[in-house]
Amino acid sequence: MKALSILGSTGSIGRNALSVVRMFPERFAVKALAAKRNLMLLADQIREFRPEAAAVFDDDAARELSPLLPAGCRTQILSGAQGYNTVAAWESVTVTLTAMVGAAGLMPTLAAIDAGKTIALANKETLVMAGVVVTARAAERQISILPVDSEHSAIFQCLLGQRRQDVDQILLTASGGPFLHRPAAELAAVTPAEALRHPNWAMGAKISVDSATLMNKGLEVIEAKWLFGVSADMIRVVVHPQSIIHSMVAFRDGSVIAQLGISDMKAAIAYALSYPERLALGQPLPDFSGGTDLTFSDPDLEKFACLGLALDACRRGGTLPAVLNAANEVAVNAFLEDRLAFTAIPLLVGGTMEAHAVVEHPGLEEILAADRWAREKAAELACGYRR
Repeated sequence: MKALSILGSTGSIGRNALSVVRMFPERFAVKALAAKRNLMLLADQIREFRPEAAAVFDDDAARELSPLLPAGCRTQILSGAQGYNTVAAWESVTVTLTAMVGAAGLMPTLAAIDAGKTIALANKETLVMAGVVVTARAAERQISILPVDSEHSAIFQCLLGQRRQDVDQILLTASGGPFLHRPAAELAAVTPAEALRHPNWAMGAKISVDSATLMNKGLEVIEAKWLFGVSADMIRVVVHPQSIIHSMVAFRDGSVIAQLGISDMKAAIAYALSYPERLALGQPLPDFSGGTDLTFSDPDLEKFACLGLALDACRRGGTLPAVLNAANEVAVNAFLEDRLAFTAIPLLVGGTMEAHAVVEHPGLEEILAADRWAREKAAELACGYRR
């Protein structure tokens, strides 16, 4: 039986992971949970799974959570950054699923690595910000990092049994988001509600906006670079609106291996949690009866400038990916609060990147300093882009 810590248990990935646990109670035990502020759902999860510990955003959230729990509940309630780090590295845990959103996932992931936990990684920002630090620390401690994102899970599966020196290209698929066919001239009027309506996937607000701008795909390119140890020029983004092929790997003999499945995260989550086994999830197969066409195209980097910014950050490296990520978090939050136009997101991110003096070979402290600087700079620049 695998003992789990699930960071981000009330989000989309966390809820799907707990669905997998419900299906296979003989294989998984939930020992720790972490959430931010969805306290009603977290309380329900604690009542159902009875973890040894749970962490929330701050002391106020912890005080609000306690009355929601049943009398005699033995779950230890922790809070704040230290609380997240503690549940990530909880002693009885063997696998830590990092599904927190944004830069907040970095330090808990490092804490779990330091504690010797296998990492099921759904928090791409961890590798975007500090891939050089995270992968080196995991290698030093011989810790496995298993991808949870459907695209990276697909690449991982396509590479199994293959020689890495035979890889020619990683073909990272993108749905194109809700505005793939909308004219660029109309994007300035996009509302948060429209950006949150992804055509294929049910996701949280931040990742839904990132998918609409294609920033999410850019972050995934940087994540893939570190997960699979390839150069930026070996990763190609391919727009595939049907989201049936989750990604592909091309080899030097001209062969291409693809991983297919329906648009449901349970398969990728379950594979990371159960690796090297595959669980009988009862998922339907894609429609192979001829009713679904599979189409592919190159992304429009002028229309979706965020992707171009991320590709540039991936190539240049150093502290620039951390700056890209931090500025994007500020921009997305401002857009969701209706303080920033959709088309101003790449302008704000690009402006922050241009103002940054890149540190080429950063350590953790320099990466965290770049993250802090970028948030302050982006907030300052955002005043000039207000609606």
